Amino acid sequence: MKKVLSPEVYEKLIKTIDDGSKIDLTIADEVADAMMKWAMAKGATHFTHVFYPLTGCTAEKHDSFYDPGSDGATAISKFKGKTLLQGEPDASSFPNGGIRATHTARGYTVWDPTSPAYISENPYGTTLCIPTSFVSWTGESLDKKTPVLKSMQALDKQARRILKLFGHSEISHVSSTAGPEQEYFLIDKAFYYARPDLMATNRTCFGAPAPKGQEFDDHYFGAIPERVMSFMFELDRELFKLGIPSKTRHNEVAPGQFELAPMFESANVASDHQQLVMTTLKKLADRHGFACLMHEKPFAGVNGSGKHVNWSVGNKTQGNLFDPGDTPHENAQFLLFAGAVIQSVDKYAKLLRAVVASAGNDHRLGANEAPPAIISIFLGDQLADVFEQIKNGGATTSRAKGILNVGVDSLPELTKDAGDRNRTSPFAFTGNRFEFRAVGSNSSISGALVAMNTMLCESLDEIATRLEGSSDRNAELQIILQEIMTKHGKVIFNGNGYSDEWHAEAAERGLPCLTTTADALPEITSPEVIALFEKYSVLTERELHSRQEIYEEQYCASVNVEANVVTEMAKTMIYPAAVRYLGELAGAAASMKAAGIKPENSILKSLQTKVNKLDAAISNLESVHAAAGEETQKWAKEVLPAMLEVRSICDDLETIVADDLWPIPTYQEMLFIK
Repeated sequence: MKKVLSPEVYEKLIKTIDDGSKIDLTIADEVADAMMKWAMAKGATHFTHVFYPLTGCTAEKHDSFYDPGSDGATAISKFKGKTLLQGEPDASSFPNGGIRATHTARGYTVWDPTSPAYISENPYGTTLCIPTSFVSWTGESLDKKTPVLKSMQALDKQARRILKLFGHSEISHVSSTAGPEQEYFLIDKAFYYARPDLMATNRTCFGAPAPKGQEFDDHYFGAIPERVMSFMFELDRELFKLGIPSKTRHNEVAPGQFELAPMFESANVASDHQQLVMTTLKKLADRHGFACLMHEKPFAGVNGSGKHVNWSVGNKTQGNLFDPGDTPHENAQFLLFAGAVIQSVDKYAKLLRAVVASAGNDHRLGANEAPPAIISIFLGDQLADVFEQIKNGGATTSRAKGILNVGVDSLPELTKDAGDRNRTSPFAFTGNRFEFRAVGSNSSISGALVAMNTMLCESLDEIATRLEGSSDRNAELQIILQEIMTKHGKVIFNGNGYSDEWHAEAAERGLPCLTTTADALPEITSPEVIALFEKYSVLTERELHSRQEIYEEQYCASVNVEANVVTEMAKTMIYPAAVRYLGELAGAAASMKAAGIKPENSILKSLQTKVNKLDAAISNLESVHAAAGEETQKWAKEVLPAMLEVRSICDDLETIVADDLWPIPTYQEMLFIK
């Protein structure tokens, strides 16, 4: 930008990017012209306003830079500021939850100058991609980006109030930041195309356990297979070209599972980049002969995939506001921000569960590789001790870091952290940030960011208001922190979140446990959540109701597709394979009777019965138009159990039917053939 823009325009644009200040519309023409020339120098013929509708996917409509000349033989390239600032896609086919009728469905894309434009490469050309917000003609948000920007704006305002109270005179724009870790599976795409369930749902609806799974713990951080390493090399190069700071790559726990982690960025940019990461993963996997699976639980019996969102708040002048320093008991500013997080997570635990709710994530949450549906905070030994002291009257000490001597003279001594880690906590403090570990691997991180930013905003607002009205702010802060621990300290848990004992203890503490998406989604429109988002102008009641309706429809549609796949595969692939196998057995024994097979009592009879039961459950739901919430509960409690009954029999058949007759790739083939 500095090379292609005039100094005056460059300064104005950078001010908007760095400070979140209002964009100066007079610079739009020059910025647009520079963007076009930059893109065309890299081979671009088209541009697109990239936006993020409530499908959870990325959307784009491509327009040419070229207009035909008046002579009909030449073309003129042009890209004006008006075109950069605003696009006009048809919003009728995007989910809106009743906000707009199909016949009145105009929408607008709005340039987001705080998220960098980039070039998308294709073997046959390139495209200029411009990140945008997406809103309806009546102004409601129809996307994932706009609420993130609004929540960050609200958080900046309240965080500055707090910093001012601590005597800071120079306070730059405060931003939430994020670094989302992405877990994914790679399987040979030949197996993928041989599995109708994977193609339709991105997960296996059938599959007996492989003889070997993850029980040897040999895949985690193991040597990366050469073919996968080639994919990762190209992935890092492509992400680097897109400005995405990919930092870490490694094998994850399950066979065939891997992870990448980026550096921290502004939450808005991190959210946009996360969408780009998922798109790039799929594109490059196909190029290397893989299929990339980002479903939360593509294979039963082995670990699923999450998206751990590392989240913090800070600015250029005061730094990371979640950094405790070496003596956190003396760091009142940090204690205030950490206390505000404790209060907000306890108060809005149900909201945090709702924003990670999906049909796919229900298969993962609560299993041994994922946090439970109970939202709790892990603080670590050092901070837990400091806040316990605060609760009991005042913190005077902090546990210091130690020195770890490995016991081998040639190895250096290590700095030992003041506390251990906890991999079972859904919301864990990890040194200078909080890690929200319940987000699904196939999900946008925007919902989690909007919730965390706005929740924290409210807590900071309440604390700032009390401190501003106090004559002795130090004493008042001690009282506030003690009250937070007394009222909300129950959300702190440093133990094993996977244990049955924790579930019982959490119930005694009064912590909510929403085990399914059907239970969680109604919390999006609870009175306290509506009041929260409306108070800080992040989402209106109408927008919240639309999101609940959309997410419930998506849940029902997902389970419906899975159920249809189960019945179709059971009828047309697995049942015929089993019949052929029984026929071979009968022929070898001269007759089914001689082979000891009684068809009327066989496993095939059970399969027919279970498939018919599932068919009836699907037909009943499709024919009865229930209220959205009631329909979601029925899909969760009637159809899913019927699907599992069919699967159980089919997985048993897989262990019986001859391998050459089994019609679909097995877990052993998909997870271990690389």
